[in-house]
Amino acid sequence: MPSKNAKTVAKAAGSKSSASKAPTAKVAAKTVAKTPAVKPAAAAAKPVAAAPKAVLPKAAAKPAVPPRVEEKKPLTQRQGFKTNEFVVYPAHGVGQILAIEEQEIAGARLELFVINFIKDKMTLRVPTAKVANVGMRKLSDPALVKKALETLKGRARVKRTMWSRRAQEYEAKINSGDIVAIAEVVRDLYRSESQPEQSYSERQLYEAALDRLSREIAVVQHSTETEAVKEIESQLAKSPRRGAKTEAEGSAEGDADGEDLDAEGDDAAVEDEAA
Repeated sequence: MPSKNAKTVAKAAGSKSSASKAPTAKVAAKTVAKTPAVKPAAAAAKPVAAAPKAVLPKAAAKPAVPPRVEEKKPLTQRQGFKTNEFVVYPAHGVGQILAIEEQEIAGARLELFVINFIKDKMTLRVPTAKVANVGMRKLSDPALVKKALETLKGRARVKRTMWSRRAQEYEAKINSGDIVAIAEVVRDLYRSESQPEQSYSERQLYEAALDRLSREIAVVQHSTETEAVKEIESQLAKSPRRGAKTEAEGSAEGDADGEDLDAEGDDAAVEDEAA
């Protein structure tokens, strides 16, 4: 009987131990089931940490560099003209290009030549697209300057028309920008000491033409304006009317030319009266 009781007690103890082990296994299974749920969460958190690696500010900063390079290009050369170059603007004479800049005018962007006229103390802005229309040109070459100086030695050609009409023709030649045409005005309006004095308006036109001509010659020959004026006056002194000539030759020449000039003057007078 004691042995049976002992076996019964052992069985009961074994069943209790197995029963106690079962819940422990279930708890362990639950724990194992819970731990994989934590690992994906940690894995999902890694991309969030990697997101700041995308460098968005740098990508946005790179496009800002090319426009700066494009802005520098117009500052060197446009329409065959470049900065620091001397040019001739017909209405104002010789000037120097200080810069080529862009400005926004009436909602449109324009490229402009910034031209400085030192003697006139004036700065002019000319659209690069309008250079041909305004007649802006490069300096005359030495051969053309020589031709202009040779023109000064020729005989003065003065039309016997009304002064107002001649004055308009002289102004048109001065503002044409043609160095030879300007030299013709200087030649025709020049008066030596032995000749009658000029009127105020004649003197103004003569000085304007002389200033335009001397400035360009000085820049082309790399000399001063004073030296250029002396050279111009020395050429004018060689003109037939200002040289050593007898009165008989002068009067004969005037009579020979007088018929055409008088006829031209009469026609001009008729036109003026008709107007």
